[in-house]
Amino acid sequence: MKADPAAQRRLLDLAEVDAELGRVLHRRTTMPELAEVAAAEQAVRGGTDARVAVQTQLDDLDREVARQEKEIDAVRSREERDRSLLAGGTMGSKQLTDIEHELATLLRRRSVLEDDLLELMERREAVEMGLQHAVVELDKATAALADATSRRDENLVDLDTTQARRDAERVKVVAALPEPLLALYERKRSRGGIGASLLRARRCGACQIEIDRRELAQIKAAAADEVIEHEECGAILVRTAESGL
Repeated sequence: MKADPAAQRRLLDLAEVDAELGRVLHRRTTMPELAEVAAAEQAVRGGTDARVAVQTQLDDLDREVARQEKEIDAVRSREERDRSLLAGGTMGSKQLTDIEHELATLLRRRSVLEDDLLELMERREAVEMGLQHAVVELDKATAALADATSRRDENLVDLDTTQARRDAERVKVVAALPEPLLALYERKRSRGGIGASLLRARRCGACQIEIDRRELAQIKAAAADEVIEHEECGAILVRTAESGL
């Protein structure tokens, strides 16, 4: 293939633009903030689950405390009734004995219930402290997520700006290239390599391999408008005064 040497040199501008676009793409998928956001999101999910679990435990204890207090109140009410009956002095001895026995039973029952309530309250205090800790940890995770997300989004804005500028530059460069030369360049690039590079000091700018004598002799003998492809990596070799030919 033949192409004007000036058009071939414009391939270097296109290759530079494509290289930066490639770096932008790589940055989009590998920036550390992506991993930070993913880790922070996982921490927030874990923190939320932990807080819900502790809150559920606390709610269960609150219901148990309320049930226990209600039962204690009921026992106290029966105690007050029995004391009122005893104070009235209108019942026979057998009834008085029965009421005294019931009152003694109620006192023992209330003592057990109050001990159980104290234990419940101690457990509740411990769980409430656990809830406070879970809330603090969740707040930390949420703040870390917000920070990582903000930094990620700032980077994405910068990348979007760079890509938009480079996309516009690419359109201009491509418009100035002959179609056959551009098509060859795109085929080279589509294979995962560099489409075109400068031949500098007898070295390929794409693969950094020094051109051997045989191939270099062929390049020297080629016409200025001949499109040269490096035998080793396939990139289009653009010749300038820096090529050392």
